[in-house]
Amino acid sequence: MDYSSYTLRPSKHFVLSWMRKWDYDLFSLRSALEKAYKVEQVGRHKYEAYIRAGGKSRKLIFVKDDENKEIFIITGAEGK
Repeated sequence: MDYSSYTLRPSKHFVLSWMRKWDYDLFSLRSALEKAYKVEQVGRHKYEAYIRAGGKSRKLIFVKDDENKEIFIITGAEGK
């Protein structure tokens, strides 16, 4: 998917927990979304993006607002 025209807005929880743990900034976060191997729609506007990084799987949960061209990243998760 092409998210280059969307503004990324991470939640405070995501910034203080997952972005810090993964050492991400907004540029690397956008890059990770672009490289996601699977993006699933789980609600009307809610999505889950699955990313591979360092042999582990990471999941981003976000809301995409097409009207305002904004992506609000709610939280993340990490697997094995």
